Amino acid sequence: MIRIAVANQKGGVGKTTTAINLATALAATGWKVLLVDLDPQGNASTGLGVDHAHRERSSYELLRGDCALEEAVTTTRVPRLDLVPATVDLSGAEIELIDYQRRTHRLEEALDGAPPGRWDICLIDCPPSLGLLTVNALVASHSILVPLQAEFFALEGLSQLLKTVERVRSGFNRGLSILGVALTMYDRRNNLSSQVADDVRAVLGKVVFETVIPRNVRLSEAPSHGLPALIYDHRCPGSEAYMSLARELIGRLPKPAEAA
Repeated sequence: MIRIAVANQKGGVGKTTTAINLATALAATGWKVLLVDLDPQGNASTGLGVDHAHRERSSYELLRGDCALEEAVTTTRVPRLDLVPATVDLSGAEIELIDYQRRTHRLEEALDGAPPGRWDICLIDCPPSLGLLTVNALVASHSILVPLQAEFFALEGLSQLLKTVERVRSGFNRGLSILGVALTMYDRRNNLSSQVADDVRAVLGKVVFETVIPRNVRLSEAPSHGLPALIYDHRCPGSEAYMSLARELIGRLPKPAEAA
């Protein structure tokens, strides 16, 4: 099972929106997808229509070892897309896990328990921080996808994240790689967005996806309906951009059979 952490320590960059819609796009193309909500806000769970009453088991219990992976998984409205939901209890995990052995490997060990062939790919929606939850996601993953808002401080925040990735790579997960950087909230009417995009591409080169995700009101509306934007309005510019991004992403991934 391919494991990808969707991470950026800055909040409000479209991280959860990216995780939800890429997971939906991958499921639509036939991949069996697991999305792990590792953010105490639980926005990915809400955005996929899983209300709090149906979150009896969550990523919190999974990290604590109180349940197996399959016990924490719930189905979603999207065919071939399963979810490990999050609850507010996860906010205390950073402190609780300090006393656990191999506290940085809790998620990795839980995902290692996945039945062979059950899922082709796992996306992990990380919290907007570089704490123990995000470190768990990076240790458990083969690669990281970074949603990056096209705004002035983008590169400054990215440098902090890349330093954390390097520390995780040297200390816990030598195989961790940068799958790609996705520019989000891009405003074509704003010269600053274009300038930031040029700067990011100049620094990172081909690691930056060609597709950019535009600012789009339908992307913001979709979570309130408990639906990915790709289902809520598949013809809106935001949905079309995520479909294009998914095609690029698939081109960078091994085929499911190769990754098994």
